[in-house]
Amino acid sequence: MFSRSRHHPAPQRRLFLKGLASLPLALPFASAQAGDMLHLSFRHTHTDERLSTAFRNRRGYIEPAIKRMNWLFRDFRTGKVAHMDPRLYDILHALSVSCGGETFEIISGYRSPKTNAMLRKTGGGVAKRSLHMDGKAIDIRLVGCDTARVRDAAIALGAGGVGYYPESDFVHIDTGPVRHWGPKSA
Repeated sequence: MFSRSRHHPAPQRRLFLKGLASLPLALPFASAQAGDMLHLSFRHTHTDERLSTAFRNRRGYIEPAIKRMNWLFRDFRTGKVAHMDPRLYDILHALSVSCGGETFEIISGYRSPKTNAMLRKTGGGVAKRSLHMDGKAIDIRLVGCDTARVRDAAIALGAGGVGYYPESDFVHIDTGPVRHWGPKSA
């Protein structure tokens, strides 16, 4: 019989919840139906590189597209490329659909520890253990969509962290725990 303590969930329940957490992200707009391809378009604000690609189909992620996106999201200061969490791409697709935008402007994707340390020294708001260093975060704008609206849509998804930086006009999205920070809606 399961233990029903209020303070200590049963070991079986913990294992069940841990198993659920490891399942692929199931966003309402992220699953491709028979033959459908999910597309994303980007422009990197620092390098002006552009990419428009189908990244997922009914069988899953399209590996060559994921590699091209990982390259685009590289640490442009050092050239270092990391494997980005593909769930970020699902979140971005859901935001594109819900906000009606097409092209994401990338402000920051992957950050090497060296770049992260440099940014911490020269400005505020950079976490010491930033999820950017794990390939689990991206700072973006969606062309044609107010960043406050993107922030609200990202919070509504409940798929990870959402930071709002109106003074710099971007939204931080990550695949970490669900939380949000920055100024609230009026």
